[in-house]
Amino acid sequence: MNIYLNGEARQVPERCTAQQLVDELGLAGKRIAMEVNREIIPRSGYGEHVLQPEDSIEIVHAIGGG
Repeated sequence: MNIYLNGEARQVPERCTAQQLVDELGLAGKRIAMEVNREIIPRSGYGEHVLQPEDSIEIVHAIGGG
């Protein structure tokens, strides 16, 4: 199935969840935020949120500074 991740086309398995995508990208445990079709997905919902064909997903990393 085709999705768009940070503006680039990417293939993921059918019924892929947001959590599976995070795991596949090696981002598990990192401070990130995910938006699917301009809607923030709470981290607690990653396992239940099933991605759909042509979803537009933005993932950003939280960076601390001071």
